[in-house]
Order: sequence, then structure tokens, then C-alpha cells
Amino acid sequence: MTHPDTDPRHGPHGPAKVLHLNWPLILLLTAVAAAGFLMLYSVAGGTLDRWAEPQMERFALGLAVMFCVAMVPIGVWRGLSTPAYLVSVALLVGVEVAGTTGMGAQRWIDLGIVRLQPSELTKITLAMVLAAYYHWLDPRKVSRPLWVIPPLILIAIPTALVLDQPDLGTALLLVMGGGVVMFVAGVSWWYFGAVAAGAAALVSAVFSSRGTPWQLLKDYQYRRIDTFLDPASDPLGAGYHITQSKIALGSGGWTGRGFMQGTQSRLNFLPEKHTDFIFTTLAEEFGFVGGVSLLAAYMGIVVFCLVSAVRNRNRFGALLTVGVGTTFFLFFAVNMAMVMGLAPVVGVPLPLVSYGGSAMLVLMAAFGLVQSAHIHRPRTR
Repeated sequence: MTHPDTDPRHGPHGPAKVLHLNWPLILLLTAVAAAGFLMLYSVAGGTLDRWAEPQMERFALGLAVMFCVAMVPIGVWRGLSTPAYLVSVALLVGVEVAGTTGMGAQRWIDLGIVRLQPSELTKITLAMVLAAYYHWLDPRKVSRPLWVIPPLILIAIPTALVLDQPDLGTALLLVMGGGVVMFVAGVSWWYFGAVAAGAAALVSAVFSSRGTPWQLLKDYQYRRIDTFLDPASDPLGAGYHITQSKIALGSGGWTGRGFMQGTQSRLNFLPEKHTDFIFTTLAEEFGFVGGVSLLAAYMGIVVFCLVSAVRNRNRFGALLTVGVGTTFFLFFAVNMAMVMGLAPVVGVPLPLVSYGGSAMLVLMAAFGLVQSAHIHRPRTR
């Protein structure tokens, strides 16, 4: 019997692959990135070369990467899942040994031509290796304790390394993204109930450990929690970011102040206006309508991923597509919740909109995997 990944009935070949790309998904990705270019132009005071032009170049390179990844059969990516995961873990260890520091955290490796943030890569390689594991595993064994342990270890290793950087936001994304893949693969609800109970106990331990020799979080992370619970307690210190963010969000109203007319960003009241807090700039200039429009585009991307996963009869391709879609959803959901004061500030960028190199290229490569799964999905005769 011919293997599904090599059988001509299970996907197009040659130039025909381009016609089978999920083009609506590509158009949505481009639209969101274009909104990012516009906002980076605005926060730079009307100049392209500071942030917008480099971001455009990175997106163009990202599109090329996405197309190249998409053309490779999904079976090849399944075979590379474990090596890719091991490389990303090795890079995380490399950060511990010889990483560069920025904004108080050691998260990057300087490769000369580019500064790589391995934790961004790990979000995708973790989804790949979990999807490959459950593709290989007999579905009848998914919820047996012996077979639940390996994916938990796969999630725990990079999470522990990322927490040590420290990067709480990315660590949470790794846990939640990995958990969703396990859930969709069919792991029993009882395990997730046990994890929820353990998480509640951990939260209690985190607060109890504050000020003790065995304190579980860094001091600045506790200050972020304090700020989340009561931003007015330190409006000029730890609460400054979220206070200014709320002012910008509220001043936008329904339709906004107008392009390049936002006072909070133009007068530099808003910190990190080109990275983590860029959504507040958009909301101030384009108001509620602009914010909801961007959210609708994001949700459209997630919906396309989920629909593609549901229609894909290849278990690896379906689980990987769900993993990428979930990671993307968590990215923008956590960022938006953060800048609106609904979650602590954890330093998660707004995907395709915030200025950044590693996150942009890795995300576009991830959507290349989604496209590969879409193009090479099994087809009926």
C-alpha cells in the first residue's frame, strides 16, 4: 500500500501546489502585517526607516520562508519534528550559557547577522513534536498514564529553561499551547482537572513564598502582579505602563483621534509603543472600530486554521495546525488582555504588528507548516 504522504492522490505536485495554498489565510496575514507597518510608521513620527521599513523587509522574507516551508511535504516536517525540538532546547541551553541580555532578561543569542530568541522557535517546535508524538501513538493509549508522561516532559523541559531567563509570559504560552494539543489529541478531562488543581496550589505557593528564601518569582514579576491588581498604587512606577495604556485606549473613543494624532504615543507617554503596547497606539488613533477590525482579522486567521485542521485527515497535520493556531491566538489574546489591564504585563508582543525579527520569521515559518498540512492533506479519490 502506498503511504499517504507519497501517494499522488494525497496532494498536488510541482507548480500546482501554489494553487492549493490557503490564499485567504495569506491575505489576512498580509492585512494584519500592513496594519503593523502603518502603526510603526506612526509611532516613529512619520518615518519609514526607523521601524516600518525593517519590519516590511522582515515580512517579505517571512513570506518567502512561508512559501518554501509550504512546498515541503508535511511528512518531511513530521520526520524533522524531534530534531527541530532538540535544536530549540539546545538553543535555550545556549542562552543560559552565552546569551545576550536585554531589558533585564537573558533571552537572545547573538549570531552576528541576527539576534535569535530561541523561545520563539520553541513555541512552534513544541507543537511539532507533540503532534508527531500523537500521530505515532495508538489513539487507544492517549489517556493511559504511562503515555501521558512523555508529552508532559516535552512541555516541562523548555518551560523550565524559559522561566529561568526569566520570561514568564512565554513560559505560560508554552504550557497552554502544549496543553491544547494534548486536549485535542484526546487526553482525558481528568488530567486537565488535576492540572487546574495543581495550578491553583501553585498560585497559592507563589504568593506564600514572597519575601522568603524560597521565593518562586522575581521581584519585578511580583510588582507586575501588584500593578495588575491595583495599578493606582504606583502610578509613576510599576503602574505607569498600564495607566498610560488605559488612558490611550480610553481617549480613542469610537473612531479614534486620527492617524498620527495620538497624544500618548506622539508625546512619548506610552512606553514600548512600537512593541508590546502598539495595540494601544492603534486603538487611540483608530478607536474602538480600529481595534475590533484588527481583532476580527486575527480571529479570521484562527478560524481558517481550525477549519483546515477539521478537514485534514492526517493526524499530524491536523494537530500541528491546531497547535499553530492556538499559539497565534494566545499571542494576541494575552497581549490585548495585558494592555487593557485584564492580565498582568508579561511582555508578550502583538503578532505581526509589534516590531521584532525572531517572532515575525518564526511565526511566518509556522504558517508555512499550516500551509504544508493544508496542501498535502489526504484527499479522497
